[in-house]
Amino acid sequence: TGSGSGFILDEDGHVVTNQHVVEGGVEFLVVLEDGRELPATLVGADANSDVAVLKVESPVPAVARIGNSDSLLPGQEVLAIGSPLGTFTNTVTEGIVSALGRTVPDDAGGPELLNLIQHDAAINPGNSGGPLVTLAGEVVGINTLGIIDAQGLFFAVPAKTVTRVANELIAEGAVDYPYLGLQLVPLDDAIIAQWALPVEEGFYVQGVVAGSPSDAAGLQVGDIVTAIDLERVGERQSMVGALFQYKPGDTVQLTVQRGLNSMRIELALAERPGDV
Repeated sequence: TGSGSGFILDEDGHVVTNQHVVEGGVEFLVVLEDGRELPATLVGADANSDVAVLKVESPVPAVARIGNSDSLLPGQEVLAIGSPLGTFTNTVTEGIVSALGRTVPDDAGGPELLNLIQHDAAINPGNSGGPLVTLAGEVVGINTLGIIDAQGLFFAVPAKTVTRVANELIAEGAVDYPYLGLQLVPLDDAIIAQWALPVEEGFYVQGVVAGSPSDAAGLQVGDIVTAIDLERVGERQSMVGALFQYKPGDTVQLTVQRGLNSMRIELALAERPGDV
């Protein structure tokens, strides 16, 4: 038995929470603010974004208003709403947006979480999946984790990501992520300086999967990918993050450094194989 928080997305009874809240669950129950308990079914869950969608029977008491997470600014006041420890229901904490665009690796080797909102509104186990809202009451993210050994270091998945993933889960039951077929190593300043590489940032191609879009486009081991459709990738933007806005079948242009030559290579993205 586990617990988490969430919010009602639409009049059809879809409820948004974290994937790690529902992981391993067989039966689900949604407890409303007034204490009513509603049986729920799992619509879909996505580990890459840590977003899941449940469904309860309509009518629902209310629907959350979704805000524009792209308009957030560091220093802006926000509120976190949830049920810490699964016991202290309907708890509200306040804080500010500390930073934007954070990436947090998974300690267990799972997918890294991208483009997170960092804030200092206190959250605890049980808050996962609960909304991060502006003072106007608009949901701008869902709280997903805190750093245990730190103070005031909490993270939320931005509403822009939540909305896109939730809509795909409702429509398809899963999220299709695009696939390049590259094995990549991120370059940091020390590696770039050590090998006198002619780039400021990027990803070193350690391997090219046979039969993949990158193989068909002619990418080679030793290439360095520095941008996707002119959006620079490296320490500030991961490849997964840059590709998140695209779907399988889309054509993208990679900026590639090969030796002393810079080139642009177009390729059509494929669906991510099930074993990747």
